[in-house]
Amino acid sequence: MEILDVLTTMAKTGRLGPVFSGASWSNVTAALGEPWDIGTMSRNRTWPRLFAYGDLELSVCCCRKISLICVQTWRDVIELPPSVAGGTGTFPAELKHADVVSALDKAGCSWAPYPPLTFGNQCSLVAIPTGANFTFEIPEGEEPVLNVMGLPGDGHDCTARTTGEDH
Repeated sequence: MEILDVLTTMAKTGRLGPVFSGASWSNVTAALGEPWDIGTMSRNRTWPRLFAYGDLELSVCCCRKISLICVQTWRDVIELPPSVAGGTGTFPAELKHADVVSALDKAGCSWAPYPPLTFGNQCSLVAIPTGANFTFEIPEGEEPVLNVMGLPGDGHDCTARTTGEDH
């Protein structure tokens, strides 16, 4: 599978194998193994935490559900879990705006420009089926290059936080 196939499938379905907003963290780790623990997202709390499987980054809420998902694409090589991405899970980066748009169109995934994240030296688009966001860096005098692709959170209001389960 090619990286654009992986990203367009995520944009259409909101999933990458067992990974989706609201997925149980125990189900994800059972399927993908233990991730890198990048750390907390706040100095005052131990949860939510940020975990990574290569360039697949997941924010996990204190209720142990996935709350945000992104694929970092700004590095030289994009690494994703092979069990869900196919092959070695290693892909070339430098994904151009025109190639991403073409892949979305080919996959029948409608999209639109996303003005809230289009400013300065970046532009953004949103995949209509899932709200997936593709944000591009625009190097001076060059075509925009994909920096990150993210799936929106599920917007849940975590009851664990109000019941003192933030540990």
